[in-house]
Amino acid sequence: MARTYYFPPVVIMEPGAIELIAPEIKRMNVKKALVVTDKVLVEAGIVQDVLNVLDGAKVPYALFSDVKPNPTVANVNAGLQALQENECDFVVSIGGGSPQDTAKGIAILATNPGDLRDYEGVGKTANKSLPIVAINTTAGTASEATINYVITDEDRKLKMVIVDPNCLATVAVNDPVLMLKMPKSLTAATGMDALTHAIEGYTTAGSSRFTDLFNLEAIKAISGSLRKAVEDGDDLDARDDMAYGQFVTGMGFSNGGLGIVHSMAHQLGGFYDLPHGVCNAILLPYVTAFNADAVGDRLKDVAQAMGVDTSRREPKEINIMAIDAIKKLSKDVGIPSGLKEIGVKEADFSELADLALADICTGGNPKCPTKEDVIAIYKAAF
Repeated sequence: MARTYYFPPVVIMEPGAIELIAPEIKRMNVKKALVVTDKVLVEAGIVQDVLNVLDGAKVPYALFSDVKPNPTVANVNAGLQALQENECDFVVSIGGGSPQDTAKGIAILATNPGDLRDYEGVGKTANKSLPIVAINTTAGTASEATINYVITDEDRKLKMVIVDPNCLATVAVNDPVLMLKMPKSLTAATGMDALTHAIEGYTTAGSSRFTDLFNLEAIKAISGSLRKAVEDGDDLDARDDMAYGQFVTGMGFSNGGLGIVHSMAHQLGGFYDLPHGVCNAILLPYVTAFNADAVGDRLKDVAQAMGVDTSRREPKEINIMAIDAIKKLSKDVGIPSGLKEIGVKEADFSELADLALADICTGGNPKCPTKEDVIAIYKAAF
């Protein structure tokens, strides 16, 4: 069956990439940028590195640095107000998933009427967003590459997943130099988020030969470089590999979908305001075990991509080896051992399971889960 694939029209990668954004902006025929980011990146000096490039190219801009770690509908609306008040006609987003997703919401609402809640789901907007120059600073969400974004509806305590080709960035930028200042904990969490994308993207029901190329390549790059990036944050080669790995899996899972790791993690983020990458990392091995008998020999491919020798091993043993490799990497980079450790309450599992089953990512899972299945996975990861 024929399929349509979506990718950013311009991709700038490797060390020094931000120096190349000015010519792309000039070609876009725009007048003034709203720079969307968070205060942590401002204080770290990373935002100033980009602003220096804009200043050098004489690109006018206004700064919106109020993005929250788990951005909300109100957060997006505040950004939209800033864009309109400053008469900006394009967006420059600087950061990981939170600034990137906020920027997408702002740019979509600038060209489409109504409330962001109106667009929850798949492809509900009529108009392309304002142009977005998406500058990634974490090797994790790959939001700069995808047609997805996630915003919390604070009224429902729910993370809304919005899948929309109209939100795709005009220019996607990955400069690993900007990632050198990331702390160990953030490097680990975002790195495991990227690995989750790659493994879920490779085993999802929506995978294809084309998306498999990206996701297997990402598993190799991420599993081979994440420990080094966490151990030595100034290892530019490791940062470069991580930036590459998270980006290529972004192109994979954006066009193939994800599964119930994300369905379940979204609810934890919406309920408890927890880091998305940490939730994914804790859940990943348990969901992988649940799906193992439904993915054929794909966990063998995962294990081999992670450097596991599977020769002369039986299929069930190989599946266990793949899951053990995931657990070991997660432990090695300092991810908490269970959901209880990050403040999740067992009493909420029933409600969380209901929400997870309604999440858009559930439809991509290779094995159809029941509420009891989801609760059992939460308990196993507790």
